Amino acid sequence: MSKLEQLGREQLKRIDRESLIELVLVLQQRFGAQQELSQQLQQQVAVQQESVQQLQQQVAVQQELVQALQDQLAKDSHNSGKPPSSDGLKKGRRKSLRRAGQRPRGGQRGHKGRTLMQVAEPDHVIVHQLADCPHCQTKLDAETVKKHEKRQVFDIPPARIEVTEHQAEVKQCPGCGACVKGAFPANVSQPTQYGLRLKAFACYLYGQQFIPFARIRELLTALYGDAPSEPAILAATRQLARHTQGSLAQIRQQLIAAPVVHFDESGMRVAERLRWLHVASTEKLTHYHVHDKRGHVGMRAGDILPHYKGVAVHDYWRSYLKFSDCQHSFCNVHHLRDLCFIVEQYDQVWAAKMKRLLCAIKEEVASTPEPHTALPRDRLAYYEAAYDALIAQGFAANPSPPKTKPRPIGRPKQSPAKNLLDRLHKHKAGVLAFMYDFRIPFDNNLVERDVRMIKVQQKVSGCFRTQDGAHIFCAIRSYISTARKHGLNAIDAIHNAFLDQPFIPDTSQA
Repeated sequence: MSKLEQLGREQLKRIDRESLIELVLVLQQRFGAQQELSQQLQQQVAVQQESVQQLQQQVAVQQELVQALQDQLAKDSHNSGKPPSSDGLKKGRRKSLRRAGQRPRGGQRGHKGRTLMQVAEPDHVIVHQLADCPHCQTKLDAETVKKHEKRQVFDIPPARIEVTEHQAEVKQCPGCGACVKGAFPANVSQPTQYGLRLKAFACYLYGQQFIPFARIRELLTALYGDAPSEPAILAATRQLARHTQGSLAQIRQQLIAAPVVHFDESGMRVAERLRWLHVASTEKLTHYHVHDKRGHVGMRAGDILPHYKGVAVHDYWRSYLKFSDCQHSFCNVHHLRDLCFIVEQYDQVWAAKMKRLLCAIKEEVASTPEPHTALPRDRLAYYEAAYDALIAQGFAANPSPPKTKPRPIGRPKQSPAKNLLDRLHKHKAGVLAFMYDFRIPFDNNLVERDVRMIKVQQKVSGCFRTQDGAHIFCAIRSYISTARKHGLNAIDAIHNAFLDQPFIPDTSQA
């Protein structure tokens, strides 16, 4: 049977043995061909499934990359830790984290304003005589002056450098015949030199106004007609840094003893390389130091955190947590920005509620009258329960990523929302520390204002050319900032340091 036909049961019964054998062989041949075709199709399906899996993996990677790029583009100063200067010229209209108040803008009712008042004894008086009547031209020279209408102009006089000559007497001693002379003051060592007040002003322009040496010379020349050279100004800054070492040592000791200290760090350019500025401050004290490392090695170099046992307020830079002898409190303004990003980019309800909760706790803390030092226990319990409930909602919306085999090296990759949730959950005590102890602030703005001064210096001058120059600037800046926090005139404080009488902060006000 060369051709397989459709046969019924009765027809099959009448087939002879040879025909039946031929039929079976044909069927076997066709079955083998079908099996071979089936295997080929299975192999094609397997190849396509592998290709589909690879494409799905590529799509997942591309989606993660797109999400990461979208997150990066969506971040600016209002929803992340990026500085406002990174927003560029097209900042757009951003919603502030501050809540609108009920009071109008500007000066409030009862605010004591300040205006320029006339003085009783002016330095100069100019009388403008009246010779003729402006109406009828009658001569008024012989008339008596009834009164004077006074107007005072407040101005600065033309400035110039005063030269003080020191003369030491030279005498012949009748007893021994020696020729002796009088002693000059210790700070008068050269035939001609610039005085300490001018040096103090130059150091003030450098350490407080952040003016480069060349422009300091230009300014002093414009004001006084003369100015020290740039090397002379540099020598003055070195001299001031040496004279402030005793004050800086006292600042460090008082910071170590303070109950609450703010810490922060920021990058700065030194000798064409990225170094790190570390800052520790309170309302009365400021200490700067610069180091090659941003982490705990650089922090230890400041010699404050290794000995500190109070409350350290800082952002969530993990290196701070290596110091276990102190209590850690986290800046909640950073948390508000991160929560704002989660709301805007991922539209998660728990993050919006957490923002409102933190702001509500802050308002209640601010409205709690003295002598309370913490919220009442019932309010603490209420806010703790609300906090835990929102964390639970967040974890429900952001489950942990599935475990993979083999286990990847390092921590598994998570979404920004999950990372923030883990931080808020693990460090609950540090996030809510401000409601347990009113000495602990809600934010870390105090030290960030101190850091901002260094960023201004970097924008004006660009960088420090040497490591030594950066250390000198940090010493001067620490001294000036602490003096100004105590209400002192910065130039007077610098002048006193040149006289070996540097300002030493009072331990009772630290």
